[in-house]
Amino acid sequence: GSFDLLEDYALPIPMTVIAEMLGVPESDRMRFRKLSEKIISVDTNNGNLGMVLPIVRFATYLRDLYRDHRRNPKDDLLTALVEAEAEGERLDEDELLAMGLLLLIAGHETTVNLITNGTLALIENPEQMQLWHEQPDLTRSAVEELLRYYSPIEIATDRYVAVEDCELSGTPVPKGALVLAGLGSANRDERRFDNPDTLDITRDPNPHVAFGQGIHYCVGAPLARLEGEIAMRALVQRMPDIRLAVAPDSLRYRKSLFLRGLEKLPVTAGAPEKAY
Repeated sequence: GSFDLLEDYALPIPMTVIAEMLGVPESDRMRFRKLSEKIISVDTNNGNLGMVLPIVRFATYLRDLYRDHRRNPKDDLLTALVEAEAEGERLDEDELLAMGLLLLIAGHETTVNLITNGTLALIENPEQMQLWHEQPDLTRSAVEELLRYYSPIEIATDRYVAVEDCELSGTPVPKGALVLAGLGSANRDERRFDNPDTLDITRDPNPHVAFGQGIHYCVGAPLARLEGEIAMRALVQRMPDIRLAVAPDSLRYRKSLFLRGLEKLPVTAGAPEKAY
């Protein structure tokens, strides 16, 4: 049958996992999805103004949730953050809000895009889909290649500011300018990868930077990898004939400077095969 892979498969898995870990009530989970979409969707004509109201709403809800966890401690990550202590000090409210916001959004948005983008990449490269279906032990290297090929995060978080006028790869960079690192571009660098525009689920080594690098390496990378491996292996083994239900040129990407994610991924497939 036909279905939207994003809404019916890619979204529920990481959303449920991160919400359970953090202690977010089930009734609030779709609300979080809608707010996070607005926060990461930046209208380049209006800067970041469109993010302000969703962030305020998110912060208001998180503040109430933290207060509830202080009064009624639970076995979840939010309670652990509230009770965390280092050198006799605890996180203040602003630090808790920033941490909660990052965990709730980054904890599911990137995995949603990994599953959705990865499925599209396999549909576009059916020989790789078939290879994975025949050799399920390729799961780990296949997911690493999907992370490289269609990186779920396009740009690293803001962290570079030019301290003086300079030039970067022939482009003038004035003092004080913000410089963003393009992870998606780095993952297609022909100096690091043979045939970078080719999807190869057997690629080894695969030094991609889909999760960043160094001290800013994504702390949620192990969880995202695990979710991606479980979700993608199940999909490939049960629905190796999955294909687009619409014309490829009708697919639309969400308006975001930071994430590469489809608005929808309508697909169709025959009866599921038995997984192994």
